[in-house]
Amino acid sequence: MRKHLALTVLLVAATAAVAWAAADGEGTGNVDIVEVLISLVAILIGAKIGGDLAIRLKQPAVLGELVAGVLIGNLTLVGIGWFEPIGENHTVAVLAELGVILLLFGVGLESDLDKMLHVGLSSFLVAMLGVVAPFMLGWGVGIWFYPEHSFYMHMFLGATLTATSVGITARVLKDINRLHSREARIVLGAAVIDDVLGLIILAIVSGMIQAADAGAEMSSTAIFWLVAKAILFLGLSIIVGRYTYPSLFRVANYLRVHGMLLIMSIVMCFLFAAAAAWAGLAPIVGAFAAGLVLDPVKYQDIRHLDMAKHNLEEALEPVMTFLVPVFFVLMGIHVDLLTFADTSVLGFAAVLTAAAVIGKQVSAFGVVKSPEPTNRWIVGLGMIPRGEVGLIFAGIGLSLHVGGERIVTADIYSAVVIMVILTTLVTPPVLTWAFARQQHRPVASE
Repeated sequence: MRKHLALTVLLVAATAAVAWAAADGEGTGNVDIVEVLISLVAILIGAKIGGDLAIRLKQPAVLGELVAGVLIGNLTLVGIGWFEPIGENHTVAVLAELGVILLLFGVGLESDLDKMLHVGLSSFLVAMLGVVAPFMLGWGVGIWFYPEHSFYMHMFLGATLTATSVGITARVLKDINRLHSREARIVLGAAVIDDVLGLIILAIVSGMIQAADAGAEMSSTAIFWLVAKAILFLGLSIIVGRYTYPSLFRVANYLRVHGMLLIMSIVMCFLFAAAAAWAGLAPIVGAFAAGLVLDPVKYQDIRHLDMAKHNLEEALEPVMTFLVPVFFVLMGIHVDLLTFADTSVLGFAAVLTAAAVIGKQVSAFGVVKSPEPTNRWIVGLGMIPRGEVGLIFAGIGLSLHVGGERIVTADIYSAVVIMVILTTLVTPPVLTWAFARQQHRPVASE
């Protein structure tokens, strides 16, 4: 343990020394690339240290990466300004954007489209209620605390509460050996549908905000078109992908180049993300659609690759290990701890977190009667964590404006991050407790 601590201190000291030299040294014509390199050194070291500490505390690594970003971004409060430029570096922001695109691509890969279409009525109803209730509650909390802000800010705040982090809940269910229970099947199916519905809502709300910023009036017809466009894009992407991917990978089969499936998959991910942007939607919508379609593709389908036994998710891991933490650390860097000196912001974060939890408990009423007993309470608890998806929504909000007014201000963003952290922290212990309690008492059927 002391050896790890000493190594950590040494790495941090080395990073600080190089950062100081880069900041104080005279320019050599390569100042920009030096700044990017030092930024990445700080981000990656911080991400891994934070992730390690989180795992030791039996929490998702993403929480450690996020907290590391918060610490890096607020070192100026103790007089250390070495890393202050990271949050404003355009190249780092682009790398973070690539990271979140690949992250949603990975979420799509982990989501089985065929199973999602056959999850049953309970998962569908749980997902619908788990989107509508938090959306309305988040909207109401925004009006309550920030009545002077625009209608668009209130709407976007509601959107940040809609999605569920399927990865966090799945990890907890696997750890307690309840992944195959009926409650788990309902929650995991509903969480995947939640992601799809959340992305559609994000596309609609973002489109409305961008149109308003351009001075366009949002008539009911325009709103209907935004909804239709988001649904059509996802549907057409899946249909086109299912018919075109096999042909593309058959072509790739004839190219005797190492890593061909990985490159083709990333290319398709980026093309779908670009197509979504061209259609006026968030690029992550296209990346998610590309992952949904690519799910059945395995490395063994390509004959001439050295890694013939590895599937696509495993091949993507090194790329995502580099880029995805850049996104989470950068999201943490944007949190301004000074905003919490205002007690009203802390109150807002607390009420927003309560709305996020209560909204997902409403989803439990979507569980329909079945011969197999089901604990509604467990279903509701399993839908609580927002995790990476909530951060993605909040990050997109930082870039949206209407008439020069930011949709997500520093205090609102900080409160959303606190909500994400709290909902992610609370889920593992309460879900474990609920299943343990269920084993000692009869389960009430729906």
